[in-house]
Amino acid sequence: IPQNDRVKLSVFNIQGKEIVVLVNDYKAAGTHSVQFNGSNLASGVYFYSLEAGVFRETKKLILLR
Repeated sequence: IPQNDRVKLSVFNIQGKEIVVLVNDYKAAGTHSVQFNGSNLASGVYFYSLEAGVFRETKKLILLR
């Protein structure tokens, strides 16, 4: 995170429905890590979205069992 800001990290299914919010909090600048347990989800394609202030990025996540 380049600067102190509110951060939201969410996982979405292929239809765009928000499955889980992993982070929704104010974070200090720097590197952070989050553990994601997808054991209750089916194998497939998901997306995760990171929002920090005005920055927003969405990437693909493939969950395999």
